[in-house]
Order: sequence, then structure tokens, then C-alpha cells
Amino acid sequence: MSNAELARMVEAEHPYRGKALFELSDRIPLDNDAATKVAMLSRLTSLRRARLFDRVSLAWSGIIALLAAETEHSRAVAYEAFGALDIDEQRDMLDYLEVTTIEEAHPRIV
Repeated sequence: MSNAELARMVEAEHPYRGKALFELSDRIPLDNDAATKVAMLSRLTSLRRARLFDRVSLAWSGIIALLAAETEHSRAVAYEAFGALDIDEQRDMLDYLEVTTIEEAHPRIV
């Protein structure tokens, strides 16, 4: 599927929206368009409310994937996506990542 098709699945709250988001996230290191789409999708209220586990939302997982890709573009759009979160959510995410600023976060996805 194309990046656009996967993004539409996420936006439409398709039952496989998580899988679609993870597929886009896997593409981030080599695909700026995928990174841009993941950053955009992380702003969706539905992804901010959907929990993977504990307090980690699908939106957070997208931002974490952007940070972990460690490309100039992915990190720039990750900072923007993080900035779009409300202040309490930003604080919780920084606490989860065990950093004081988002720029300090260098998560690894294994």
C-alpha cells in the first residue's frame, strides 16, 4: 500500500489503523513523506486517545518512531508533532522517555 492509502486507513479509524501507522513508521528512516504523514497523524485526537499500553498512545508511538529514525527531517517533524500535544501530555511523554526536553530523546526501536 502507498503512504497515502495507509494514512487514509489511520484517519478513517480502520480496525487496522495501528498496523497501518506501524507500517508508515517502519518507512520513516528512508522516506520523508512517511515521516511527514506520521507527524500529521499524531495530531489526530483519535490517536492521542488510543492507548497501546499504560499511558503510551498511538500518537506517542508515531512521535517516538520519528525520533528513533534519527534523520534531520524525522526529528524536525517529531518536534513539531510533540509541540502540538497539550502541555500535560508533553510532560507525561517526557517523563516516559526519561528526558527533560524532547531534543534529548533518542529512543531505540528494536
